[in-house]
Amino acid sequence: MPRPSLKLVAARKEPATRESPREAQPSIADPHFLERVLKAGVVQGDAGMALMKLPSASVDLFFTSPPYADARAYSRIHPDRYVEWFLPFARAMYEATKPTGSLVINIKNRVAKDGPLKGQRHPYVYELVLALQNMGWRWIETYIWAKPNAVPGKFGPRTKDSFEYVYHFARAAKPYFDLQSIRVPYKALPAEIARRKNDTLGRRSTEAGFGRDRTKTYLLGGADPGNVVSVSQTYNQHRGVAHTAAMPEGLAEFFIKAASPKDGVVIDPFAGAATSVVVARRLGRRAGGFEIHEQYVKEGLRRIAEDVADDTPGRLVNPLAG
Repeated sequence: MPRPSLKLVAARKEPATRESPREAQPSIADPHFLERVLKAGVVQGDAGMALMKLPSASVDLFFTSPPYADARAYSRIHPDRYVEWFLPFARAMYEATKPTGSLVINIKNRVAKDGPLKGQRHPYVYELVLALQNMGWRWIETYIWAKPNAVPGKFGPRTKDSFEYVYHFARAAKPYFDLQSIRVPYKALPAEIARRKNDTLGRRSTEAGFGRDRTKTYLLGGADPGNVVSVSQTYNQHRGVAHTAAMPEGLAEFFIKAASPKDGVVIDPFAGAATSVVVARRLGRRAGGFEIHEQYVKEGLRRIAEDVADDTPGRLVNPLAG
């Protein structure tokens, strides 16, 4: 199948498939391509080709939710070959990531529909994580996206899916990470916070040894949110964003704040309706993405132009709130 051409404005309907970059293809990096993408917001075309056009060490954060295995009509990737399908994209992103840069992937496993694992959870997500680590990506952390309003349904001998994974990988040993930007309000009452700030004997001995110094507990302006990120799911299938699997803004906001600097470059290679691009630009990042489907490119460009998301934002839920 010939590769679809990259365009800044959609002109024809693309086939409902996603290709992979050819491993042996010579470098086609274009020093001006990145600036055109950042100016346009969303470029229509195959992510495999687009990623190879990015200059080396030019991106601060790749933040994306790639097509899940065998989950959507617009992308049928069997879980048995998902790792093989994704790795060429990962190689291209690795080359384009800055030494302080990161790759953050939101992905969900599934129950196998056929084969020897039919009826069981398929391990393709775990296989992908290990394959990325073997490739050279540093596996920094696993986050759980907890969905308080997950969609109910019939799931066989199991409860409904109420979480998804978000994996943080880094290009090198010291990635950019701003914990301060994602701190959440303390659970304690203001009076208790004030009291502890004035406590001169905050360290307490316990049977396990010395406890932490309570006088330092409330000096950072907010609590560490932890690696369980609670964000309500959005319902776009019937109104709002014209995409059947749009990401809630709150999830994108959490990771873009933490894993990319102000004025940093954020790229989503599977942009969909451009939620990550809209949020990143709103947060002062230089952002763009690639999307193969014409209808989603149009929707993404509309949202970028308006700088307004029509879906329910899906705000973070403070896990420490009483």
